[in-house]
Amino acid sequence: MKYKCLIFDHDDTVVDSTASIHWPCFVDYLREYFPGKECSLRNYFVKNFHPGFIEMCRGEYGLTDADLDIEVKYWQNYVASHIPKAYPGIRQIMEKQREEGGIIAVISHSFDYNIRRDYQENGLPAPDLVYGWEIPPERRKPKPWAVVDIMEKYHLEPSDLLMIDDLKPGFDMAKAAGIDFAAAGWAYDVPEIEAFMRENSPYYFGTVEELKNFLNS
Repeated sequence: MKYKCLIFDHDDTVVDSTASIHWPCFVDYLREYFPGKECSLRNYFVKNFHPGFIEMCRGEYGLTDADLDIEVKYWQNYVASHIPKAYPGIRQIMEKQREEGGIIAVISHSFDYNIRRDYQENGLPAPDLVYGWEIPPERRKPKPWAVVDIMEKYHLEPSDLLMIDDLKPGFDMAKAAGIDFAAAGWAYDVPEIEAFMRENSPYYFGTVEELKNFLNS
């Protein structure tokens, strides 16, 4: 077992969800509440990478706190009836981690109940811990609070954990917590995101198979 704890982001790391669920939902939301405003899939990926979804909504689309509350409810209703598919090979990585006595944690900007539903519907091992959107904003990724909490709960050292994430908030969180980070590059084809991740991440994997080989090495 290379790491005692694997920490997975959820969307576009474990499940293929942005292109099929989150982006279409946001496009529908804009069409209904902000007619005339548009968001391409590429822009959605880029702005979620940096500066982040909330910052994109405020800065690019002028959403207020009240607008964001409506958007979150709109998104929750949409996600409730749309289940993303896990990437091929992810289940095998998790099953091996569990069989060897390792810990599986999730730190995501999706809600806990959606994450656990997606795991169940895709036949993935139930995660030991989930830190989703429902935790207080000051503790959400990219803040390192969740990583520190995992280390305290399981008496782990920073070298025992690997964060696997496709976006910069996960990179920033791992760096702040002092743990290893692996960039998941299999969800998108956006050169500037890939360039940043390749240049700055300790590890970059363009496919799930590459991640699996690394963990088995």
